[in-house]
Amino acid sequence: MPADFAASFRLSVAPMMDWTDRHCRVFHRALAPHARLYTEMVHAQAVIHGDRERLLGFDGVEHPLALQLGGSDPDLLAQAARIGADWGYGEINLNVGCPSDRVQAGRFGACLMLEPQRVAECFAAMQAVVTVPVTIKCRIGVDQQDEATSLFGFVDTLAAAGCRSFIVHARKAWLQGLSPKENREVPPLNYPLVHALKQARPELQLAINGGIATLDAVREQLLHMDGVMIGRAAYHDPYLLHQLDRALYAPEAALQSRVQLLRSLQPHVEALRARGVMLKHFSRHVLGLFLSQPGGRHFRHILSTEAHRPEAGWELIERALAAVELQQARAA
Repeated sequence: MPADFAASFRLSVAPMMDWTDRHCRVFHRALAPHARLYTEMVHAQAVIHGDRERLLGFDGVEHPLALQLGGSDPDLLAQAARIGADWGYGEINLNVGCPSDRVQAGRFGACLMLEPQRVAECFAAMQAVVTVPVTIKCRIGVDQQDEATSLFGFVDTLAAAGCRSFIVHARKAWLQGLSPKENREVPPLNYPLVHALKQARPELQLAINGGIATLDAVREQLLHMDGVMIGRAAYHDPYLLHQLDRALYAPEAALQSRVQLLRSLQPHVEALRARGVMLKHFSRHVLGLFLSQPGGRHFRHILSTEAHRPEAGWELIERALAAVELQQARAA
């Protein structure tokens, strides 16, 4: 893998449906200049037949950026991968971890852990038509599978097909009986198994995902793994991303304040409004920026109750920031 790919692979933000859209990713890029960002999962058929600007469009500042695809048909995935690479994505990632009923009905996501040879065929078809890396995001197993047997067997099958980069969510997925939300929380985390995989397969590039929510936890994981993928913690407490990025890539640089980071995005927000994009599409992603900070509740309230108005623009964000600054001054 290129050196720049390996560097950004150290810290990444998980693909999250309904969350990591293009507006979220621009915000995350301002917080974390070096981290690797991922799109929401897009089904291969949607890429081929759907509105590509809506599904695939992104701002150039989002790089390094990966497109995550869903599907199980090698030919369709190859077409979608080629389209994604042509659009400028620097990585194509195949989802083999989503446990939702809708995904299972379409025979993709975590249920493909039961079909490693088919996933290998999908990988080979995708990698054959693009020059950017094709990577896999998976679980450690599903349902009654033995975790060690399923994970090692799955990864070895893909490695034999040429795959060199994996992101492993360190939980099983239960395809029946648990909701997608429960599948992110109920199955126990098994970090030691993923660490053992990296130790046994040092030639592979492996990142770990699942329940990692602090700088200390990230540093601990990087003692064992090539990379760490942060999920919901990055969304609910986005300033964590800035702290992580500084600590891992620019420890000599001072942290920017939350206010500074958000104000750096004023030109971007004003450009969105000039194109007719409503403020709510951007502002919903920044609600957690002042989590546990004085004025944070006022900040969230102002944006969540007023950003939907057609006339709302940057001045509303300034009003929300003014509420924060007032509360911070009172708390000082």
